[in-house]
Amino acid sequence: MDQATLESIHASVRQALAEDVGTGDLTAALIPAARQAHAELVTREDAVICGQAWAEETYRQLDPAVRLTWACTEGEPLPAGATVCRLDGPARALLTGERTAMNFLQTLSGTATAAARYVEVVAGTGAAILDTRKTLPGLRLAQKYAVRCGGARNHRCGLYDAILIKENHIIAAGSITAAVQAAQALGADVPIEVEVEDLAGAGEALAAGARQLLLDNFTLEMLREAVALRDREAPEARLEASGGVSLDTVRAIAETGVDEISVGGITKHLQAIDLSMRFAFAQDNT
Repeated sequence: MDQATLESIHASVRQALAEDVGTGDLTAALIPAARQAHAELVTREDAVICGQAWAEETYRQLDPAVRLTWACTEGEPLPAGATVCRLDGPARALLTGERTAMNFLQTLSGTATAAARYVEVVAGTGAAILDTRKTLPGLRLAQKYAVRCGGARNHRCGLYDAILIKENHIIAAGSITAAVQAAQALGADVPIEVEVEDLAGAGEALAAGARQLLLDNFTLEMLREAVALRDREAPEARLEASGGVSLDTVRAIAETGVDEISVGGITKHLQAIDLSMRFAFAQDNT
C-alpha cells in the first residue's frame, strides 16, 4: 500500500468518525467505562474481504487498546457465514467504532467482490478488467485499492496522471489529430489515450500516433474490426473497450481480442457486502 493511500486512510477515517461521533457517543456512555467486550464480525454473503486497514485505523483513532484479529487475509474470498475478524477491548470503543469500521469494510468489500466477479468471467481471454474515475467522492484511493484486491487493474487515478482525450476535448481541439498532437507537444511523461466512437476515428487516432485507444460503445463486430485494424497499422497499440459492459456481456467483449475492458459499475453501482458484528460483554472489573 503506497504512502498516498496510507495518508488517505487516516484522513478518511478521521472524517468518518467526526461525522458519526461528533462531540461524543451518547449511547456508549451508558456502558460502564471499565467494561470489556469481545465481538466477532461475520459475513452474511459470499465476499472478497477488503478494508482491513480502514477498520484498524478506526479503532486506533478511537482507542488503541482495541485489538483486531483477522480470520482472513486482505482480498481473500469468504463464504457466507464465515468469520472475518475478532475484536477485543473496551466496550465503549468497540460500540462507538462499530458502524464506521463496518461502513468501510462493507463498501470496500463490495467493490473488491464486484471486481473479482468480472475478472472471473473473462479468465483465459487475456483481457484485463479496469476501473474508472466513477468512484465515491472522497474514497477514490480506497476504491482503487479495493479494485486491486479483487484482481482487477486501475485505470488513471485522476486528471493528473494520464491524458485521456474524450469527445469534448476533440471538439475543442478541432480534430482527433489536432488533439493528439497537442498532447504530444506537452512532453508530459504520462500515457496518452484517445476515446473514439467509430472505426474512422480509430484509424485517425492510430495514424496520429496514439498508442492507446478507448473504443466507446463499439458493437462486437466493430471491436473485432478495430482489433484487426490495430494489428495491421500499429500492433503495439493497446485497445480498451468501454460502454455497455455488464457481467452478461463482458465475456463476449473480451473474446474480440481487446486488451482491456473498463467497467464503471465496479465502483459506481456499489452494493455493500452484508456484514454483522456480534458482541459479548464482560462485567466491569471494578
